[in-house]
Amino acid sequence: MSGIAFFSFGRKLFLSVTLLFFIFAAVLILFQYQREKVFKVELLNSKLQDCNDWLHRDLTETENRKEEFPAALYAERFGLKDLRVTIIDFEGNVVYDNFDAIHRQMANHLHRKEVGLALSKGYGYDVRRLSESTGITYFYSATRYDDCIVRTALPYDTELRKTLRIDPEYIWLAILIAFVLIVIFYKTTNRLGISVNNLRKFAVQIDRNEPYDYNTVMKTFSNDELGEISQHIIKIYQRLHETKEALYIEREKLITHLQSSREGLGVFTGDKKEILVNSLFKQYSNIISDYNLETTESIFNIPEFEAITQFINKFRNRHTGNEEKRMSMPITKDGRNFTVECIIFQDLSFEISINDITQEEQQSQLKRQLTQNIAHELKTPVSSIQAYLETIVTNRNIAPEKVSVFLQRCYEQSNRLSRLLRDISVLTRMDEAANMIEMEKIDITALVGNIINEVSIDLDEKQITVINSLRKDIQVRGNYSLIYSIFRNLTDNAIAYAGTRIQITINCFREDESHYYFSFADTGVGVGPEHMQRLFERFYRVDKGRSRKLGGTGLGLAIVKNAILIHGGNISAKSNQGGGLEFIFTLSKER
Repeated sequence: MSGIAFFSFGRKLFLSVTLLFFIFAAVLILFQYQREKVFKVELLNSKLQDCNDWLHRDLTETENRKEEFPAALYAERFGLKDLRVTIIDFEGNVVYDNFDAIHRQMANHLHRKEVGLALSKGYGYDVRRLSESTGITYFYSATRYDDCIVRTALPYDTELRKTLRIDPEYIWLAILIAFVLIVIFYKTTNRLGISVNNLRKFAVQIDRNEPYDYNTVMKTFSNDELGEISQHIIKIYQRLHETKEALYIEREKLITHLQSSREGLGVFTGDKKEILVNSLFKQYSNIISDYNLETTESIFNIPEFEAITQFINKFRNRHTGNEEKRMSMPITKDGRNFTVECIIFQDLSFEISINDITQEEQQSQLKRQLTQNIAHELKTPVSSIQAYLETIVTNRNIAPEKVSVFLQRCYEQSNRLSRLLRDISVLTRMDEAANMIEMEKIDITALVGNIINEVSIDLDEKQITVINSLRKDIQVRGNYSLIYSIFRNLTDNAIAYAGTRIQITINCFREDESHYYFSFADTGVGVGPEHMQRLFERFYRVDKGRSRKLGGTGLGLAIVKNAILIHGGNISAKSNQGGGLEFIFTLSKER
C-alpha cells in the first residue's frame, strides 16, 4: 500500500509538472545567460569600437605620423588598461602596433577573425584568442575605415573576466520564482490528487462490493471542479445502484411469477442458451419429447420443435425488417394438446411458452363428473350389499352355505366401500387442508426400497423385475405418508394393470436448484393415446370391468397427482419407447 501511496496520482502529477517546469526554467535561464553574455561582449566591443573611432580620427589628424600616436592616452581616456592598438592595411599587413618593438616581425593578419569580419561587415571582434606575437590572450575588436583597419585589444585577464561575467542576481531571482511556483504546484496537484485518490478508492470499494456510506464518501472530495465532478459521478453511481436494486427486486418478482405460472415459459439467448425457464416448461418439454431431456437446450433437437427452430434461425442468420417476430403452433402428443408460441426480442433473444390447452377442459370435466362418479362408485357396492342381504332376509329357507357365500360377498363389498371412502377422504384432505400437512425430511431412495420389499411377493407372482436407479442422496422435505402414496400407488398400478414378465424402472434423471425430476416407467401393455389425458381423473378407468374385479377404486393416480402438487411438483404420463407407460414427475426439494 505504501508503494501505491507514493506513486499516487497527486505525486505523479506534481513530479510531472515540476519536471516540465525545471526543463522550461533551465532552458530559459540558459537562454538568458547566453543573452547576458552576448550583451556584455557587445557592450565591451561597442566601447572598443568608440575607441577605434577616436583613434582613427586622431590618426588622420596626425597625418600618418604613427610614431607620435598617443595609444596610452586613449587607454587612460577610456579606462582601458594595457590597451593594445594595431593598424592594419587592407592586405593584412601590420602598419602599426603600440608594441613597436615587434610589429615589424608580425605575420599577415588577413585571416584573423576580427579582421575578416571588419573587411566584410565593417567591424568584428574575437572574444578570446592567444596572440602569436606576444603570447598573451586578448579580446580583439577591429573596425574598417576608408584607408585602413584599426584594431584594439585588451588582455583577457582577471579584470576583463570580471567585466564580462554575468550578474547572478537574475539567476537567484529565477530560483526564488521557481520555488514559489513549485509550492503552488504542490498545493494544487495535492488537492487534485486527493479527489482522484478518493474517487479511485471508491471505485475499488464498489468493485469489491464493499459497503459504503454515501454521505461520508461525498464529504471526502474537495470544493473544486474535480471534486464537483467526482461528487456527480458518485451521485450517478448511487442512482444506478438504486436502479439496479429495484431491477433485482423486479427480477425476483418475475422469477417468482414465472415459476408459479400455469404455462411453461423459457427465455433464451440469441444462440439458444438458457437464461431462465420454469419447471412447467421442463415438464412439458419432456412430455412432447420421445426421450428424457437432460438439458433444456435439447428441445431444439426434437422433431416437434423443428418449425420453431427454423423460425429462430431465420432471424439469427439475417436481420429482418418488418417481418412478424411471433410464431405460434399446435403440438399434439399422447392425447394432450399444446400451444407453443415463440417471441423474438430486439436483441435476438427469445421466449418460448408452452401452454397445455387441455388442462381447463380437464378441470371442467372433473367438476362435472365428480359428483356422478362418486354416486356411481358408492351405488355399486351398496346395491350389491343390499341385494345379498335382501335375499337372505326374504328367503328363510336358503341353505346355510349359500348364506355364508352371500355374507362373504357382502364383506368384500364392504371392504371395497371402505377403501373407496378412505381414498375420497385422502383426496378431500389434500384439497382442503394441504397447508396443514406436517412436513419432515424424507430419504426417497430408502422409501422406494421399502416399498419394493413390501410388494416383493406380488412382484414374484407376476415375474416383474424392478430396476431402482435412484442414487443414495436424494432427499426432500415433505409428508412421509403422501410421498409414500406416490411411489406405492404407481407401483401397485403397474403390478395390477401392466401385465406379467415386465420390467419397472425408477430413475431420477435430472435435478436443478429447486426440483428433482423422476421417471417411473414399465414395459407392460401400456394404454392408448385417447386415455393419456384422463389417467389422473378421479374414478377414471381404462378397463372398467377389469379394474373393478381387481378391487381398484379409480382414485390411485388422482391421489398421486394431488400428492405431487402438494409437494410443489407436476406429473404427466406418456407412452414408453419400449412399450408400456412412463410417468414423469417432479418433487420440490424444500416445501
